[in-house]
Amino acid sequence: MTPHAPIREAWLALADEPVLDPAQPILDAHHHLWDRDESRYRSAEFVADVGTGHDVRASLYVQCRTGYRRSGPESLRPLGEVETILDWSAQTPHYPAGIVAFADLMRGSEVRDTLEALLALAPGRVRGIRNTTAFHPDPAVRSNPNPAPDGLLRSEAFRRGAAEVARAGLVLDVWAYQTQLHEVESLARALPDLTVVIDHCGGPLGVGPFSARTPADVTAWRRGVNALARLPNTRIKIGGFGLAVFGNTYHQRPLPPHSRQLAADWAPWVESCLEAFGPQRAMFESNFPVDKGMFSYVALWNAFKRLTRGASQADRDQLFWRTAAETYGLHFPACRAGTSDA
Repeated sequence: MTPHAPIREAWLALADEPVLDPAQPILDAHHHLWDRDESRYRSAEFVADVGTGHDVRASLYVQCRTGYRRSGPESLRPLGEVETILDWSAQTPHYPAGIVAFADLMRGSEVRDTLEALLALAPGRVRGIRNTTAFHPDPAVRSNPNPAPDGLLRSEAFRRGAAEVARAGLVLDVWAYQTQLHEVESLARALPDLTVVIDHCGGPLGVGPFSARTPADVTAWRRGVNALARLPNTRIKIGGFGLAVFGNTYHQRPLPPHSRQLAADWAPWVESCLEAFGPQRAMFESNFPVDKGMFSYVALWNAFKRLTRGASQADRDQLFWRTAAETYGLHFPACRAGTSDA
């Protein structure tokens, strides 16, 4: 059963706000597509959200076990996800411009065959790898219908697999809770040639044993983020505030939240990430459709725009598109008729 808040289009339609700074180019650095029993969110649905007013010119798809092959070698079945996404997005090649795929890094150095097959399948489109690694022993801390077992990030086999990701010229995305950030730091420190992108602000928790969100909890999260930021091969994605484990409950309110409220709520986390990593190593993400159960696409990007009102245009461009494009080696159409060069 999914731990995410259900998407209710009628509820989202109860709130409306104008798009702020509509000329600001955006690369959505993290979204998913799927067709599941409880929810359908394929390319058409994503493009509909993109079309609500913000200037989203490209996106990055991140694996979520969509469309695996049902036969053939187990190690090659994840190629079906890339095949599915390419098929769904055939008419919209910038959505996504790149794909973070799955390859089982617990196979160690043997994962090289999967990586080579992924790169051959979608040259220039497969830009990274992610595994399911977020773990906490408390059952209340759950962000995946199939939670990861403990110890993957600490495993020597996983480290050898991650080394193959670096050799293949790919990026490693890591979704880990704040209690695992020391494990991510150890991995990134051991593999300086590997670019490690920390998803969703480094997983600050607000449920289960963290539901009180004590100053000590926040300090521990910030300490983990700062330690990762000291390594030059790390980057961070800012977003994921609609994940249930963050402890936000916007979906329980009678009306969807306005971007003013979102910006106020998110400011401490966004500011800490930016203080640690700086705009040159941070990027904004939607995490749709996961986060869509709690707020709209318009409100999400409006909140990020409110939070960067005091930043220079160069820094805003880094956060909204350039860092993601540089990190993943993505083509970004940064200049359009009628807009200034980004």
